[in-house]
Order: sequence, then C-alpha cells, then structure tokens
Amino acid sequence: FRGALSNPRLAGQSMTALSMQGITKAFGGVRAVDGVSFDLAAGELLAMIGPNGAGKSTCFNLLNGQLKPDSGSVRLLGQDLVGLPPRRIWRLGVGRTFQITATFASMTVRENVQMALLSHHRRLGALWPRAASLYVEEAMALLQQVDMADQADRACAVLAYGDLKRVELAVALANRPRLLLMDEPTAGMAPKERIALMALTARIVRAENIAVLFTEHDMDVVFGHADRIMVLNRGRQIAAGSPAAVRADPQVRAVYLGSGQASGVH
Repeated sequence: FRGALSNPRLAGQSMTALSMQGITKAFGGVRAVDGVSFDLAAGELLAMIGPNGAGKSTCFNLLNGQLKPDSGSVRLLGQDLVGLPPRRIWRLGVGRTFQITATFASMTVRENVQMALLSHHRRLGALWPRAASLYVEEAMALLQQVDMADQADRACAVLAYGDLKRVELAVALANRPRLLLMDEPTAGMAPKERIALMALTARIVRAENIAVLFTEHDMDVVFGHADRIMVLNRGRQIAAGSPAAVRADPQVRAVYLGSGQASGVH
C-alpha cells in the first residue's frame, strides 16, 4: 500500500502529504481503530470505505484532533499532529467538509466564504460592516473555482442542496488546505449532482495538489473517482489498492460489496 504509485493520474505527485501509522483507538474494551496505517500523496484522492461501525468516523476524528490516538503517529508533511487541538491542525492545513452542510443560512454565498477567509487571516475580530469589504476578490476567486460566482449574492438559505455542497467546498478551500477530509461529500444529492461534485473536486485538488481522504457510501462515486481505496472492517484495514484490485478482493466482496458489483451499492 505504501509502494510506488501505479496510477497514471498520480504521476509526478508522489510527495507524501499525510502519513498515518499504527493508529489505535479504543473505547472501553472495543477497538474502534486497530493498527491502521496508510500514506496519502499530494494530489491523490483516497476513499475510505467499510460497513457501519468500521472505524471511518473515528479515523477522521483522530486526524483532525477531535480524538487522540492511544498509539501510533499522524504526520502532515512530516509534522506530528498527535495531541494538537483541532484549531491548530486546521491552521496547519487540514480542511474538512461534513455529511450535513454547515453554512450560515442568513448570509450570502460570498459572505460565508469571507467568514472562512477572515478566520484564515486571523481577522474574525473585525467589525462586520468593515469585514464585509475584506477579502472580496479572494472570496470570488474561490467561488469561481467551484462554479458558484454567479450566485455570490444569494442567501445560502435559498440554495439548492447541491449548490450548498459547492459553497461548503469553497469554505474548506479558504484555508488553503494541504489535506482535505470529506465526510460523505455527496450525501443527500441526486446521482448527476454527485458525479458533477466529485468531478469538480477532483479537478480542483489535482490542480492545487491537495491530498483528499473521503468516506462515501455511493460505490459509483468511490469507484469512479478514487485513485485508491482503503477498506476497513471492525477497526482493521482489510484491503487497500486500486479500485480494480479492491473490487476483485474476495474479503471485501464478502464483508462489504456483497456480490462484488460496485454499481448501485450504497
């Protein structure tokens, strides 16, 4: 799993952005994460999949500092993240999107991105009448990236759900992340919207050389857009590799994919 990258889409992008080695986390007598290890390259999309209770959410919370591992190491571009608070980890370049969108409904699309930029530039203390004029061009550039510039002045409350997901992506990019954690990025979206959002995400993160770790239950999204796939079951890594290799893995088919056919499995 940590060998040479074989995917042609990753050529020239072999710099390790994230290294998670021997991570273990127990709650009482239950090991939610049990010795998980992987590396993630800059510009790579790695899908983490598995049945409910596999340990995916715990891994995410260990990565962004909400939980501290019992053992193991987590390094972002060589810097140890273990024990750092979430805000410090965010400032080091770890962004995150959530299964349920978290935007300010009464604010406009642009204002939501400006708020993230104010935090990134440590200007949240600015009074809002003045803050509203700050980082406008930077906010619009981010909205242009996610194809939402033409809706910059609309309130988030009136947006379609798929558009909210794009705003959330722009907010996450405001921190100029080197690692982006995406928790069920296409949850609640129509099939065509899912494909469009992941294609957009892939285009942006490869252009910006951002490493992406995402969880997803829609196997069409996973097998259609991930460079590599890692499969967890009961806290342990049971398979990892290219989409073709994971699809054909007998243990993955038995534990998670059922018949082994990715299409239509949620």
